[in-house]
Amino acid sequence: MTTSSDVKQRLKWALLFTALILVVELVGGILANSLALIGDAAHMFSDMAALSLSWMALTWAHRPSPDDKTYGYHRAEILAALINGVLLFSMAGMIAMSAWERLNEPSKIDPITVMVVAAIGLVANLIVILILKDSHHHHSHDLNVKSAFYHVIGDTVSSAGVIIGGAVIWFTGWYYVDSLIALAIAGLLVWGAKNILSDSVHILMEGAPKNAPIDDVVEELKLLPGIIDIHELHIWSICSNVNALSAHVLIPDQKVNQAEVLLGDIQSALADKFNITHSTIQFESALCKTPELSCDIEH
Repeated sequence: MTTSSDVKQRLKWALLFTALILVVELVGGILANSLALIGDAAHMFSDMAALSLSWMALTWAHRPSPDDKTYGYHRAEILAALINGVLLFSMAGMIAMSAWERLNEPSKIDPITVMVVAAIGLVANLIVILILKDSHHHHSHDLNVKSAFYHVIGDTVSSAGVIIGGAVIWFTGWYYVDSLIALAIAGLLVWGAKNILSDSVHILMEGAPKNAPIDDVVEELKLLPGIIDIHELHIWSICSNVNALSAHVLIPDQKVNQAEVLLGDIQSALADKFNITHSTIQFESALCKTPELSCDIEH
């Protein structure tokens, strides 16, 4: 079984490979005057961001929580993701503007350098996929590891596209192909940045996790014997793979120790079905005296 320590080590090696190839593609893109290669280097940067976030999440999750940060440092991952999303949008915009200018006035490109450097990037991406493959298999529930794995797959496809573009330029001399590929890569960067920003903002706004819809959680818990009703339900994400819940649970009047078994059943259902590992359950034996109160929190 792959441990968190093993995953962190694999992520570090993958991050090292990705950083080296980013530099190679950036330098190669400048020397070959290829926007497609520079765009692929920017796509590599998005891989580095995903790998860094995964590594950081695993590292910071084990740090002790100080008194003034009761949930620890999990949210640092989300803040970093938000910053990376903004950077990716900026890079995509710059690449797209440069590519649009070159479509009107194509520049001469060295297709041999483009193909050689992109081929190196393709091989490196395949190596990174092999490094991460076992981690992804054993930690597929971890959104960070999953995100990093699919980021690298996307960059592998991008590198293959740059190689094909270089070959087309070599055989036909159509230099505008480089700009078209750069525009396509910019589109991929925008798509990735949009997802990162959307997920980050959703978590920062305390939105319900996608894998734990409110209605599904209520329905699942009401199947447990002894639960009459559930209200004041709040579900949120502390980070991308740590979910939390608080709720009032209406049960028949009974002694506290008799509710311990039900509490265990609730916690097991939440963890197994919805990956909710932090829960605060308040048992009640009578309906709220102020039924007009809802889950809305007023200023």
